[in-house]
Amino acid sequence: DLTGFHTQEIKLPQQKSFHIERVNGRPYRCVTWSQYVMYPQMTGKLTIPSITFQGVVVQQDRSVDPFEAFFNGGSGYVEVKKNIQAPSLTINVLPLPNRPANFSNGVGTFSLSAQLGKSIVKVGDPINLRVVVSGRGNLKLIKQPTIAFPKDFEQYDAKITDKTQLTNTGLQGSMLYDFLVVPRNQGNFTVPPVELTFYNLVTQSYHTIKTQPLHIHVLPGVRGKNLLDDYAAKGNDIRPLMKETGLHYVSRDVFFGSVKYIIILCLLLCLFVVLLIVFRRRALTLNNVVALKGKKANKVATKRLKKANQLLKAGDEVHFYDEVLRALWGYVSDKLNMSVELLSRDNIVERLQQQSVAQHVIDLFISALDECEFERYAPGDATGNMSKTLESAMLAITEIESTFKVNKSAANCKLNAAKLVVILVTIAVQSLSFSPARAITIQDADKAYTEQNYQQAIRDYKALLHQRKSAALFYNLGNAYYRTDNITQAILNYERALRLCPGNNDIRFNLQLARSKTIDKYADGENMFFITWYNAVVNLLSVDGWAIISINCLIVALLGLLLYLFATPLWRKKIGFIAAIIGFLFFLLSIVIAYQQQASLNKQDAAIIISSEVGVKNTPVRGSTDDFIIHEGTKVYIKDNSIPHWLGIVVPDGREGWILRSTVEYI
Repeated sequence: DLTGFHTQEIKLPQQKSFHIERVNGRPYRCVTWSQYVMYPQMTGKLTIPSITFQGVVVQQDRSVDPFEAFFNGGSGYVEVKKNIQAPSLTINVLPLPNRPANFSNGVGTFSLSAQLGKSIVKVGDPINLRVVVSGRGNLKLIKQPTIAFPKDFEQYDAKITDKTQLTNTGLQGSMLYDFLVVPRNQGNFTVPPVELTFYNLVTQSYHTIKTQPLHIHVLPGVRGKNLLDDYAAKGNDIRPLMKETGLHYVSRDVFFGSVKYIIILCLLLCLFVVLLIVFRRRALTLNNVVALKGKKANKVATKRLKKANQLLKAGDEVHFYDEVLRALWGYVSDKLNMSVELLSRDNIVERLQQQSVAQHVIDLFISALDECEFERYAPGDATGNMSKTLESAMLAITEIESTFKVNKSAANCKLNAAKLVVILVTIAVQSLSFSPARAITIQDADKAYTEQNYQQAIRDYKALLHQRKSAALFYNLGNAYYRTDNITQAILNYERALRLCPGNNDIRFNLQLARSKTIDKYADGENMFFITWYNAVVNLLSVDGWAIISINCLIVALLGLLLYLFATPLWRKKIGFIAAIIGFLFFLLSIVIAYQQQASLNKQDAAIIISSEVGVKNTPVRGSTDDFIIHEGTKVYIKDNSIPHWLGIVVPDGREGWILRSTVEYI
């Protein structure tokens, strides 16, 4: 019975731990069973009544012989029930001195801050003003601060959030008061300073602390429109888990700028050079009528010899020899690109020698011509003569064609090597392509999360992050921390996920929701519209996502250039030219964006406050005064890290100062 006190029990571990204390020279095993923090609510002498503990004491039974007890299985000890009584305590509660009219009922040491969610709004847009009372004392008994809003503002009831914790030194932490107001007219308005008057136990006097006045600029808007319903409908729960994708995945080394990335670009350029040579050679071949005619010489000769064979079977001797001669003369004319007036035995021999045809093959062809003319007028079996002539012609053409093929195989050796290079480049690009392996255990982590086993999910996600880094893993880990009410770690992991996947709306939504549960509120800086648009484009993909886009754009540019150089119709050339220009420009743009994101990813220029309350000092000295207070979950920007154990920081509202390194964790 603690009459006259406001009492709060300190939560202690269920697993009790004992320690040894000596009383009157005797050791006792002691345990702290329960603890309470009490705030007296009346003056005078207040009594904490005595407490009786019914315990069991083990004592030695002196009536039993210890040797007999040992051999008979006895213990020689008995249990005795005993009431142990703690004495009562009397506390003399002194009255407070004359209370001022604006006394808040606060007794202790406190600080006060006020922050606007937005300082520039439109008529009808809701504004959130957060007042934070922090410190140590009877925080829960302090009256709600009053704010004198301008008459042009419609005010709603404040939302109170308890961010205190009970320790053996008392109640400490923060009480948050969120005031929602809606401006009804445009213009510039000033919210006067918020005041808090409390009794300071250290100085034994009343203190009044104030915030700075807050300035609000209200732009024209839809008069009378109430956006509170939309404001409340935005959702008060986090978005679901995210699946891993290759574009938002980062291994131990970033893909962009790595050796693998440079090798792929070099291989693509080499492949382009090889294809350029191949297509140029093909284009020259197709445009070369002589070469094309030479290629078809064998087919034309074969066609004529087939016709001669039909004439042989029909017994048409006159037309047979004419067809064979046309086949022989026509073959060398097409193969050697000789006009009709230049066709003679001497010219044929000379041209065949220039083509490195063996002498016995040349003699075979000339003899085939001679034999054809001789057999045409030779007496004897006409059918036998025609068969002999046909065989000689076919053998001569076959030998010459074989010689040309051998010579051509040597000439095509380089072309075959080029084809081999193309195949090897393709295989290399496929083997070096950015396709990181996925760990199967991510399903286990997701399953633990969906089964509400959040602590196991946290362990699984952290183990996966030791193997690889991805936006999905950081995001899902942030969700697990959020479910366990660890808002600070949730914000930290959402920020890390946002660095890898800046354009993801789910990450931004969850981060904003987690920030709304922190003590400090800071308005985001306003950028010019074109900067906002550019950042929106940049944030569509991660650094490695833009690296992959750059490779694809380079492929499009090179293919477009090949189409422009070797396509026959004019419209295809135009398409190739446009594709090459656009592909190359987007290739350069992707590299620039990827470089910017990589530089931002590597910079350690931001951190999250992980201590419950941090005093920001004006100098990096422990004994220096605190300029202002920031709380856990607040994002700060690192300005100076040159001094050991200290960091020079800038908070989002522009204020600067120094804090200990141990109070933050880098994003």
